[in-house]
Amino acid sequence: MKSRTKHLTFHVPERRAFINITQQVREEVKASGVREGLCLVNAMHITASVFINDDERGLHEDYERWLEWLAPFDPSPERYHHNRTGEDNADAHHKRQIMGREVVVAITKGDLDFGPWEQIFYGEFDGGRSKRVLIKTIGE
Repeated sequence: MKSRTKHLTFHVPERRAFINITQQVREEVKASGVREGLCLVNAMHITASVFINDDERGLHEDYERWLEWLAPFDPSPERYHHNRTGEDNADAHHKRQIMGREVVVAITKGDLDFGPWEQIFYGEFDGGRSKRVLIKTIGE
C-alpha cells in the first residue's frame, strides 16, 4: 500500500475565483506511484471549495450568478449573523457549503479516472490571503 500527501498553496487576489487544478492533481498522482487507488482533494479552509465539473466559461459564470443569488456578498451585520463577529465573509461560508469541501477520484492505471469533461476545480470565495489544498493518494 502506497500513500502520499501534498499541499498546494494558493493566493487568490480576487474575492472569488475558480481555478482548474486538474493538472497539479494529476502530477501528484503520478509522483505517488499509485497505479490503482483513490485520490482525495480537499480545501483546507472553510471559505474555499474543491469540486468537479466541466471547464466551460459560461458554466463558471452561471455558478457565479447562482451562488451570488443564493448567498449575496454583504459585509454588513444586518444580513448575516456571522458578520456580527467582526468578519465580513459569511457569504463565503455559505458558498463553500453549497459547492462542497472535497472530491475523491479513482486512480486507474496510474491516472485520474474521469468521466467525459470532468475536471477538478479550486473555488475561492474569500480571497486575498494564502490558502491550502490537500492532495492525498492511497493505493497500490
